[in-house]
Amino acid sequence: MGRLSVGGRHAARFGYLLKDRVVDVETLMRALRTISAGGTALDPEIVRHLMRADSASDPLAALTERERDVLALMAEGRSNSAIADRLTVSLKTVESHIANIFSKLGLYGAQDDHRRVLAVLAALQGSP
Repeated sequence: MGRLSVGGRHAARFGYLLKDRVVDVETLMRALRTISAGGTALDPEIVRHLMRADSASDPLAALTERERDVLALMAEGRSNSAIADRLTVSLKTVESHIANIFSKLGLYGAQDDHRRVLAVLAALQGSP
């Protein structure tokens, strides 16, 4: 997941936007105007993530809805390109989601580990 951040040492004039969610120039310009006026601009997805109280105790709770979709397709045995086709996104986007899933689940992986399998197992163990 890419990010765009602007800020300094102070709580004022701070911005953190996910670059893949900035869909037009006006969104970016609005955030920059807010920051330059002394305000803050924080991506709503970041806020949602921070507000999840249970994400610390359940790593699966930290996954976004799209990451859950990708993980479910991984559990079906789909390849990255099949996942991209199914979700109508680019292969690079799928790879980014998978990297985020591995990171959020703490699967940094030794060479002997197959992180896709470990991610699916974590999902199965976390489901009711």
